[in-house]
Parts: sequence; structure tokens; C-alpha cells
Amino acid sequence: MAKLLNIIEDYKNKAKKAFKMENKDELQVEEQEILQDTDNISENTVETPTEEVPQLSEVEKLQTELYELKDKYLRLYSDFDNFRKRTAKEKFEMIQSASERVIVDIIPVIDDIERATANAPEGEISEGIHLIFNKLYNTLSTKGLKSMDAKGQVFNADLHEAITQFPAPTEADKGKVFDVVEKGYFLNDKVIRFAKVVVAN
Repeated sequence: MAKLLNIIEDYKNKAKKAFKMENKDELQVEEQEILQDTDNISENTVETPTEEVPQLSEVEKLQTELYELKDKYLRLYSDFDNFRKRTAKEKFEMIQSASERVIVDIIPVIDDIERATANAPEGEISEGIHLIFNKLYNTLSTKGLKSMDAKGQVFNADLHEAITQFPAPTEADKGKVFDVVEKGYFLNDKVIRFAKVVVAN
């Protein structure tokens, strides 16, 4: 802008000299030069608006970088914690399912022992056999095995499997389990075998 003012001032001085010129031809030549210089200046001095880009200070840059690193760390920690919990759950379920298959295979043996001890004449099965059976059952109980107490309970399709129906002796017995044909079992509160029952109707 200051450069433009200086050039204009120079042209004013030239104009004053021109008025003092006695020769008209020299005046016309001077006027043409002034017009050309003015056009050149107007072309060269067109200012283009520039957007000022905000400059971040060093502290602000470091704070931004620290925030990004904290965010990445928290996401990574969250992903790892979820992975650890999922892995522990899968491991626990795998151990449970492995023991479940073995216990489900042993349950029919328990049924046979119970029927044998219940129907055998007194004194035919020794006390030692009873102790062995009790030890086996207690060992399975520590692994989470528990038998259902279905007789006299209201029929529940989530626990019981009705194989037949029986006329209810009284009105209060309607809809209840009248007899248990095959005992049901839980393993850690999960049904691994439904009780096969006769329902009073």
C-alpha cells in the first residue's frame, strides 16, 4: 500500500511538470506513460484474501497427542479385558462340558445301583457295597451333580418329561407329578437329564 502511495505521488509530480511543458506532444506522451503505469500497478497490487490458519502451540500439540494416546490405551485395555474374560468363560465352560459328558454317562450306572439296592433282598448286598455307592454319589455331588425331587411337585415342562397321565385321586393332586419313572438330575443348576414322570390329571 505504501508503495502504491509513493508511485501516485511520483505521478502527481510528473503531472505538475507536464503542465509546465510548452510542447503539447510531450504532454500527450507523458499522459500515456502515466496511464500504462497505473494499469500495471492496479494489476500487480490486487490483494487476494488469505485465510489465517490457527497455529497450535507446542503445549497444545503435546496435549492433543497425549489425549490420542490415552484414548488408544483405554481402547486397547478394554479390548484385552474383554478378551481375558471371554477366554476365562470359554475355558470354564469347556471344563464343565467335559465333566458333564462323563457324568451323563455315569448316571445310568447310578440308576442300576439304586434299583439293585432297592429290590435286593435284605442282607444280599453287603454294607461295603452300600458304602462304595455312597462314596461314588458323594464324589459326583462335589462336582455339582444333584438329583431332582419331582414327586408331588407341580408338573414343570422345563424339568419334567411326562410319559403318561393318571387320574388324580383328589382335586389337589391335579397337575402334579404322581410318580417318577426315571430320576432327573442337575449339574451346577443346569438340567442334564429330565425326570420322566407320571402326571395326575
